[in-house]
Amino acid sequence: MNVLIVYAHPEPKSYNGAMKDIAVRTLLEQGHVVTVSDLYAMNFSPVLGVGDFPEGLQDPSCLNLAKEQTYAYEAGTLSADIRAEQEKLRQADLVIFQFPIWWFGMPAIMKGWADRVFARGFAYSAGRKYDTGLFRGKTAMVAATTGTSADTYAPDGIDGDILSVLWPVHNGLLRYTGFDVISPFIAYMPGRMTEHMRTARLEEYRQRLQNLDRTPRLFFHPAADYGPNERLLPGVLARSGIQRNV
Repeated sequence: MNVLIVYAHPEPKSYNGAMKDIAVRTLLEQGHVVTVSDLYAMNFSPVLGVGDFPEGLQDPSCLNLAKEQTYAYEAGTLSADIRAEQEKLRQADLVIFQFPIWWFGMPAIMKGWADRVFARGFAYSAGRKYDTGLFRGKTAMVAATTGTSADTYAPDGIDGDILSVLWPVHNGLLRYTGFDVISPFIAYMPGRMTEHMRTARLEEYRQRLQNLDRTPRLFFHPAADYGPNERLLPGVLARSGIQRNV
């Protein structure tokens, strides 16, 4: 299996760095091919804009990013850093997103990576989303850390259910483009853990990586559960993430 780890933390000695390192070792030991995109080490630019189209715009009068991405992808003229990351994604069977949850989301550098790399034409196009997404057949997983406890991210916690917090990533980025999504692995508040607890949690992550085939996938309603207005049909009980019946 080809595995891509997209990693975003500025400190290699961080707990995120430790999680990334143990993932690489564990997956290699299992015989997988592992590629790491270390976004901070790469100094990856998170800014989506005219620089992504080095050969110029099709319509210089008005920057329409979706149209320019589509044209540049099809013509093979997206910037070299984007094309390199797209090739890694194309080869990957499994993608692991390793990051600290900052302000209830991914670090800006990782969000920008998604903005630029998940270009229209490559990651999505008209009529190709969710069940028919262009990355159908690939699998993805979030591995993340938090600054607060598991209790704060409980369904009745002050920060909200962790699956609700991650809904924009799980559904809006991954499922939208066709991925099957493995349940996330969260290391809650490692900064407050003892050394023994940190080591134990890393061992749990190692075991998770050794048993990915038996790890539950997140549930997303299939297209058949929606009407032509893309709302759940009457009588379908909402079961995905933050969706609810009204």
